[in-house]
Amino acid sequence: MSILIRFLTPYYRVQALFRQALGKDVRCTRSNHQETAVTSYSRSALACHALATLILIAFGLVYLGRSEFMPYHAAAMGLDWESVAPGTRQVLLALMHALGGACLSVAMLVGVLLWGPFRRGADWAIWTVPLAGFVLCATSLYAQVGVALRTPASPPMLPVIAAGVLLALGLWRSRRWRQRDVPLHTRSDSR
Repeated sequence: MSILIRFLTPYYRVQALFRQALGKDVRCTRSNHQETAVTSYSRSALACHALATLILIAFGLVYLGRSEFMPYHAAAMGLDWESVAPGTRQVLLALMHALGGACLSVAMLVGVLLWGPFRRGADWAIWTVPLAGFVLCATSLYAQVGVALRTPASPPMLPVIAAGVLLALGLWRSRRWRQRDVPLHTRSDSR
């Protein structure tokens, strides 16, 4: 019997490796039992967050790729790019590139969280994904509203508002997803 076990052991090890690679872990661990099924709520939450992430990526790439300020900046300042002092140009470009980098870094963070912990239904990721986006959207919107109220310029607020709405919708859908998948007697809000 021991010869048969020795002969079959490498086969079972290889089979276990293939199962792990395919996401079918052969060990029964606590985390395997906590994973939730993919539902329409989880798919729609993932889609909302992914669309908001794409908006952040587009916003970031536009701001990182600029070699002069945006047309609404010219309207707010009442100057064209050539009439701005060289030092001020450099500061404006640095601020624009910093905002672009912030958008891309938050988008990368959200993308990694969506790919891993969010898809597995981790409670902390359900709150962290929209929170990261909300902070960026709120600060950008605050700055844009200030420009719109104090100058004749009209900054592009629609993408920021759309990303914020998508993040809020994704949070709502993911909370619904978790409430439907967790039995009533184990929830902390049950009486």
